[in-house]
Amino acid sequence: MRPFRHRRLTAVVTLAALLLTAAPPSAASASDNQQRRTGYHRVGYFTQWGIYGRAFPVKKLETSGAASRLTHLNYAFGNVSEDGRCYVDGGPGEGDAWADYQRPVPAEESVDGVADAPGQALNGNFGQLAKLKAKHPKLQVLISLGGWSWSTYFSNAARTDASRKAFVTSCIDLYLKGNLPGTTPGAGAGVFDGIDLDWEWPGSDGEPGNVIRPEDRENFTKLLAEFRRQLDAYGRTTRAHHPLTAFLPASPATMDAGYEGRKIFKYLDFATVQGYDFHGGWDARANQQSALRVPAGAPDNPDFSVEVAIDGWIARGAPRDKLVLGIPYYGRGWTGITGGGNGLFQPATGPAPATFEAGYEDYKILKTLAGNGYTVHRDLRAGHAWLFDGTTLWTYDDPAVVLQKTLYIRRAGLAGAMIWSLDGDDDNATLTKTIGLGLTTW
Repeated sequence: MRPFRHRRLTAVVTLAALLLTAAPPSAASASDNQQRRTGYHRVGYFTQWGIYGRAFPVKKLETSGAASRLTHLNYAFGNVSEDGRCYVDGGPGEGDAWADYQRPVPAEESVDGVADAPGQALNGNFGQLAKLKAKHPKLQVLISLGGWSWSTYFSNAARTDASRKAFVTSCIDLYLKGNLPGTTPGAGAGVFDGIDLDWEWPGSDGEPGNVIRPEDRENFTKLLAEFRRQLDAYGRTTRAHHPLTAFLPASPATMDAGYEGRKIFKYLDFATVQGYDFHGGWDARANQQSALRVPAGAPDNPDFSVEVAIDGWIARGAPRDKLVLGIPYYGRGWTGITGGGNGLFQPATGPAPATFEAGYEDYKILKTLAGNGYTVHRDLRAGHAWLFDGTTLWTYDDPAVVLQKTLYIRRAGLAGAMIWSLDGDDDNATLTKTIGLGLTTW
């Protein structure tokens, strides 16, 4: 069986490589001096709230085999207060200290099979992350700050030299030094190795109510510089390098409004680039949400794609070897589609019904639809797939698309792949294992 398995995987890789290289070159994929990497970053986001409805505790990263395929795990998210500090508060919409570090985790959900003891200093997800790191010493865990919902006051934190210093100090104290509210000093030390900034978006609209200032663009660079300075100072006491990363947008307009191109990479270990949400239920017609290239016949001009996003950052001075491509473990869907054909680019009445949010469904659910009333369609040249049953369409990344994207990463000389989010995968970590296969250094 093993030789057959290897031959089958080799054939899949060869086919995907042929499909990829047959496509026209771009700024990102046509380099004459491709870098040979000793390894690729494989970054997965673990969501704080995934332990609830999605029943995805930290333990599943171990039992599924996902943890052994990752180099970095980003915990989503840490909050930023109105006065510009990292903080944890159990108030509605402000945080979930119970999930983070207070919940006694039962044996059946524990990474090592041992239940949290009553009154121990560190419980919850943070305690389980510490156990996961013990099993995988090379895995680095970062606290990701902000996200779509908690970027409201980033601008306040970044506004002045004093506010930046205070903000960074509060984040290192809370997460790296582990001084968590209501616990013994240093109870969370060692859980987090670094910081990931997910400010959505400096200088541009994000969630309604976000504070936005014209000077956000320059202040973002200054904020990175302050993080780098304080992380390096802290690293001299721990004798370790503490990574600093950031999540960056796919839209060229958002790039220009909020980021000083080449300058920011002086401070970042690497940056993850949004490779999804190009279209969704907010659009009046069904479309692709994460295509590698803009499909032929796409109704919007200009349009978004992975290649547009990566080329946009490279054109603005980003080094290839610090760009990590984001890959979605969920799909975007529309219903009430008319116009016939395969459904793509056809009018729709609204977002498709789904488990948690209309128009948004996890890969583990979408994969069960194929053959159950839905037909899988592919555009191999553009690098995307979708499901259509005559009325409802879901655009998503399946293993074939994910493999094609890993080969794009290799050919373009990028730094690796990022996952949003790990709880969207199936119990066998099929997509994460596909990334591991595609980014194996032979």
